Amino acid sequence: MSQSYKVIFENNRKWVESKITDNPDFFHDLAKNQQPDYLYIGCSDSRVTAEELMGAKPGDVFVHRNIANIVNTLDMSSTAVIQYAVEHLRVKHIIVCGHYNCGGVKAAMTPEDLGLLNPWLRNIRDVYRLHQTELDDIEDEDTRYDRLVELNVQEQCINVVKMACVQERYILEEFPVVHGWVFDLRTGKIIDLEIDFEKILKDIQKIYNLTSSNWVMSRKK
Repeated sequence: MSQSYKVIFENNRKWVESKITDNPDFFHDLAKNQQPDYLYIGCSDSRVTAEELMGAKPGDVFVHRNIANIVNTLDMSSTAVIQYAVEHLRVKHIIVCGHYNCGGVKAAMTPEDLGLLNPWLRNIRDVYRLHQTELDDIEDEDTRYDRLVELNVQEQCINVVKMACVQERYILEEFPVVHGWVFDLRTGKIIDLEIDFEKILKDIQKIYNLTSSNWVMSRKK
């Protein structure tokens, strides 16, 4: 067994000791329940860890990660996570977080047959198609790559808003609110793309309203 594998368990032992030293009831309290305010949907990249970059503690963030932070309605994993977070955990914020230098986004920009990855990466290629004019006008390849990362986050936020469970809870409680972030690996900073959640709701209502009500326009009257 490799030494690096054994180190994980030694690190865990030290972590447990430190938590108990600070608070003897830490794990007793942790085991009771979870009531996170945030659902974080991010990339599986090993360099982008949700809790660490947010400065969050165990129990603060419900996390789902996949290649290139995709929200695909045919992906039961991501949709189940969102529905559970919205209906049962009653999160107040849903964050879709991409990151610059994303391997998944870069692969989607490469004209190459990638086998089993092709259907997944097609989601990102579709984002490129939707924004092709803007992206093709960017001459610098790295800048174009960064912009596709941002646009992918934006489109995945829209996919979250399309979900019935998100729409229905927002009617009743004005939560959850959807946010789009990009993590810059080069600086360590989170960039808020300032997604206009209410505008997205209004823009998609004609086609994606799953609530049988004119809820976006009428809820504040």
